[in-house]
Amino acid sequence: MLLNGNGNGNGSENGSETPAILSKPLRVLITGGAGFIGSHLAEYLLAKGAEVTAVDDLSTGSLANIAHVLERTDFRFVYESVTDETVMDRLVGECDMIYHLAAAVGVDLIIKSPVRTIETNVLGTEAVLRLARRHHKKVLITSTSEVYGKSDNHPYEEDDDRVLGPTTRSRWAYAESKALDEFLALAYHKEYRVPVVITRLFNTVGPRQTGTYGMVIPRLVRQSVEGRPLTVYGDGRQSRCFCNVRDVVSALVGLGLHPRAEGGIFNVGSEHEITILELARRIIRLAGSESSVELIPYERAYRSDFEDMRRRVPNTQRIRGLVGWEPRIPLDQTLQEVIAEFRSRIEPASSPETVRAAGVR
Repeated sequence: MLLNGNGNGNGSENGSETPAILSKPLRVLITGGAGFIGSHLAEYLLAKGAEVTAVDDLSTGSLANIAHVLERTDFRFVYESVTDETVMDRLVGECDMIYHLAAAVGVDLIIKSPVRTIETNVLGTEAVLRLARRHHKKVLITSTSEVYGKSDNHPYEEDDDRVLGPTTRSRWAYAESKALDEFLALAYHKEYRVPVVITRLFNTVGPRQTGTYGMVIPRLVRQSVEGRPLTVYGDGRQSRCFCNVRDVVSALVGLGLHPRAEGGIFNVGSEHEITILELARRIIRLAGSESSVELIPYERAYRSDFEDMRRRVPNTQRIRGLVGWEPRIPLDQTLQEVIAEFRSRIEPASSPETVRAAGVR
């Protein structure tokens, strides 16, 4: 199947439109294409007949994530930063649309490197939007549920007010930088008629996700498989909604190809809520581990002024109504996939030397 601009990622249920046949494949540029979500998105698009170019500086991505597609003639990897305008100008000019996933992510990275977080997110997005305007290309921007901050209005709806902490707490740098991305994208859409779609991703999980920057499920899975105590911060009663990455990329494709999504903001995530304490216990059970759960005060894990959100639950009525999307993969299946992957492989580093040895472009 060759994708065009009238499709969705989940088929034709609920009155949504299906992809039609084109005379040639859709050419897609994915920034952050060697990352966790980006690599799954590339895989999904290739399976649908698209031609994919992935650009990534491997600061948080990994060649291991895309090793299985590197030799394909319909896939190209470019080792570069999205802020390199010369390279990006050529890549944007060659594509039909852009999925902008490149960003600084993860609680640990955000707290330890606030300057990198802000500059990567804001400058990278501005560069992509500027080039999209120049070449008249459509852009899907991946934002985050973090932009809702510490609002108690659950489940979160896209037009809800945002409640964030003071600028003296670096915890909020990520949320504010992604909110600025949204403002910038909508401004380009309004003032320059750049076709943009904004997605707010809630907790996305699955194979290839690393625990390096504070992602909770990879960390808990590693601890359970290694027989160590599973460290849960605070009292463990804080809750999240976890969505399988394959479901998420299906949503991204559906929204990216739907003309009526342009200029809109869409929550993407599961509505199934679970406490982190229950999550840890479930991982222990599914892994067949004898590990225990250890509650750790936040100040021991982060800084004394760290703020965590008690709940983070999306309302996904908007995306369901437009493209008929909803998550299909149960949490237990996702956890089993992550456990199996951790047991089967060791995640290699992506050094510049490795990149050059691989001969990537």
